[in-house]
Amino acid sequence: MQKKISFSNTAQSSSVGGTPISRFLPNGYTQAVGPFILLDQAGPMKINSSESGGTGPHPHRGIATLTYAITGQIDHFDSLGNHAIVSSGGVQWMNSGNGIVHDERSKASGDSNQKEMYAFQFWINLPSKIKAEKPEYLPVHAEEVPEKQLAEEAGVVRVIVGSYQELTSKIPTYTKQFLFHVVLNSGKKISIDFSQKLEVAAVLPTASAIINAESFRAGELIAFDKEAGVIEIENLSDETLDILLFGGETYGEPMVSQGPFVMNSQEGVVLAYEDYANGKYGEIYYP
Repeated sequence: MQKKISFSNTAQSSSVGGTPISRFLPNGYTQAVGPFILLDQAGPMKINSSESGGTGPHPHRGIATLTYAITGQIDHFDSLGNHAIVSSGGVQWMNSGNGIVHDERSKASGDSNQKEMYAFQFWINLPSKIKAEKPEYLPVHAEEVPEKQLAEEAGVVRVIVGSYQELTSKIPTYTKQFLFHVVLNSGKKISIDFSQKLEVAAVLPTASAIINAESFRAGELIAFDKEAGVIEIENLSDETLDILLFGGETYGEPMVSQGPFVMNSQEGVVLAYEDYANGKYGEIYYP
């Protein structure tokens, strides 16, 4: 049985650090899909410059941030002394725990005249016990992302978070959650079974597709019910299709989100700001 579609929603245009983005989540229908509470898409865009872009140093607490570079580079610094660069296909993951300052800078790739930048950022809400623990950081380079080649040369599934069949991502998870990047070739289809009580959404970043026999356009997020069932995606176009599938268990604790902090109470948010103002998150020392 196919999963029923709960709603579809078009991404809203916004800007982060001067970079135009498409914001899929939160939206007018929901504040979260499983533990995922924010999804921004930057690009694909052509940039006639090799300069880095970003928001500069800023704090987080109570969430994990995940930045997935489709094209380009993501440079990460934080107040624990971590620094790494991931390139096209790589992931920057950070559990902000009880407070950290980080700085992510994006850089386009390509020849000198037509450089391209294309990336996604997710915020993943953490259980309260993890919000109270020390932050963690993990860079995952493109060759470290598990990939499943589909039968009949239909395409590939990249396992960014969670597990797909026999493959499991190295990114830590604290609840049942998943993030897959499906690359589907022209004229092909894929069916994926999902178990009961999982919140699931699909995003079409750049092209249209048929999902469970309904047509959807580029720039849409499609959310499904929590019943067990199948999601079937068809690519009827002449081009390769990218789809993001993500979700997980419903976040069962209270959530209070304010700026860069996502806690379980207003008092927790106030304390997050106070600790940051008092220098408890440390500072970044650049090499």
